[in-house]
Formats: sequence, C-alpha cells, structure tokens
Amino acid sequence: MKEITCISCPMGCRMNADVNGGEISKLTGNACKRGETYAQSELFDPRRMLTTTVAVAGNGMPVPVKSAFPLPKAMLLPCMQVLRRTHINPPILAGDVVVTDILGTGVDIVTCGDCLCCI
Repeated sequence: MKEITCISCPMGCRMNADVNGGEISKLTGNACKRGETYAQSELFDPRRMLTTTVAVAGNGMPVPVKSAFPLPKAMLLPCMQVLRRTHINPPILAGDVVVTDILGTGVDIVTCGDCLCCI
C-alpha cells in the first residue's frame, strides 16, 4: 500500500494505492478520474518540471530557465549538472532554447525571461 497526495486538481486527494506486479490493483481516495492518471504516473514514471538559472557569458549574470516539459525525476540532478556548466550569449529572449534534448530525454531547456544586457 502506497499513499499519494494527488496534485492534478485543487482538491489534493490523499489516495491509497495497492501495487501488485508493477500495476495498481486498487486505488482509493481519489475524488475524480484525474487521480487515477496521476497515481499511475507518480508510481511508475514520476516526472517533474526543472526550473533553475543559467549563467550569461561575459558577465555571469543568471537568466531563468525551465524544462519545456516534465523530465523523469531520476534525471533532474544529471540535468542540473549539465546546466551548471552551461553559459549562453546575449541577447536572450524568453523561449530561446538553451539545451536541445537534454541528456537524450527529448526535452528542451528554454529561457523564461529576456536578457538584453551586454550586447
């Protein structure tokens, strides 16, 4: 039995899942259908958005970045290591791709803000 708090809607249902053989055999506590989908994802393929900053070349000033889609949870730290070594050149506009397909995940890292300094 695993307890999960659903974050798919504002209700925040506390669900209990019985897991047998790599699948959910019984799920209780979810008030809507989205809870089933969330539990399946959270138990067998947890994913998270990655938000951080990347240094701007020349002045080291950081610019905010995020993953375009949720990344596998196990890949967050390895992705952060890549981004720690990444420097981008201005001008930078919101939505610019900083790293394409980071570590083969199929997910791009994009900027969240503009940085027109040092041009």
